[in-house]
Amino acid sequence: MTVQVRVVIFLCILAYALSQGQDPPAPEPAPQPSSSVNLRGMFVGETAGQDAATLSALCQEIADEIEWDGKQSEPYLTTGVAFDVLRTRAREARMRGVSIGDRQPRVRDAISEYLDDKVGGSGGPVSEESRRNWVAAYSEIARACKDAIK
Repeated sequence: MTVQVRVVIFLCILAYALSQGQDPPAPEPAPQPSSSVNLRGMFVGETAGQDAATLSALCQEIADEIEWDGKQSEPYLTTGVAFDVLRTRAREARMRGVSIGDRQPRVRDAISEYLDDKVGGSGGPVSEESRRNWVAAYSEIARACKDAIK
């Protein structure tokens, strides 16, 4: 065996021995939900993934519609009741009468509690600030639904 081969073998053995004394790398922390409402683990059953994806898309569309409407010279959606009607009609149109809330009661309850906390229960007129809160709340729900799928 030549000296060069012996040196290479020695260096490999030395590198291996040194690496055995090191602590294994710490596992990466689990990704945290990106929203203030956490729906992870709440979607259950064989439709869980599809329900989360559908609800995410539906909530983002509602947020986008409320935001777009507010930019019009004469907004159509001017009350909390109108926002709720929009939500109900969008769900009925998209789901053809099927209720994700019936299939996912924990999700329904968590979202209801979150909306009560963030936007309240008033059906009256909405200010620009209130409209922004509604848009943010529905966008947060959409993100939480996406996080629940991961």
